[in-house]
Amino acid sequence: MDDLYNRIAVFRAERGVTRRALAEAVGVNNQTIGYLERGDYKPSLELAMKIAAYFGVPVEMLFSFRPFESVADTLRRAAAAGEGSP
Repeated sequence: MDDLYNRIAVFRAERGVTRRALAEAVGVNNQTIGYLERGDYKPSLELAMKIAAYFGVPVEMLFSFRPFESVADTLRRAAAAGEGSP
């Protein structure tokens, strides 16, 4: 399992957080956040946990050895599930 996938950019966008703000909060250079988001760099366990703590989510919501479902697919699935609701 060499690939590590992440949703840092999704969480940043959702919360209106810049790379610089996240980098300052977790103690790294803002370029490091860009490298992480592109998959060019794998975080240490400590950094992964700091990022998860910053967003207030379990680390597994941000990082995975398997690709995450696309946001569009998640929204389509949620919409389809809601069609059967009263």
